Amino acid sequence: MDWQILLYIAAIVAAIGFLILCVALAMTLNSLKNTLKEVTGTVAGLENQLQGVTLETTNLLHKTNELAEDIQVKSEKLNTVVDAVKGVGNSVTDLNSSIRRVTSEVSTQVELNQDKIAQVVQWSNVVMGIRDKWKERKIYESRAASSYAPVPGQKQLPHNDQY
Repeated sequence: MDWQILLYIAAIVAAIGFLILCVALAMTLNSLKNTLKEVTGTVAGLENQLQGVTLETTNLLHKTNELAEDIQVKSEKLNTVVDAVKGVGNSVTDLNSSIRRVTSEVSTQVELNQDKIAQVVQWSNVVMGIRDKWKERKIYESRAASSYAPVPGQKQLPHNDQY
């Protein structure tokens, strides 16, 4: 009988141990259940926040694309302006080379016709001198003709236009 009592006691101890194990396992599973509920709530909140971030990211991407298109259009317009300025620069360069060429040709012609130019200058000086003398003579004659004024009350001699 000793063995039987011991066997019953061992069975009771094993049953109590199994009961404690089941209670501990139930408490652990209950705690795990609560933790999983909190994780589920957190994941749901994160999902909502992620949807908001996704929406904001989509809007930002659209705005970025619009800005990129606007920059591209303005860049093309700026390229047109740069090309126009480059054309003006080329025109100024061409004008400068044309002026240099004309100046060079004029200088060459002046050197070739230097004697003729000197003669023209001398003759023009002679003509100017004659013209100045002619003007001086006209002024002198007009002054001489108008310088005589009779004194009031004085009688004039008759003019004889025959001579």
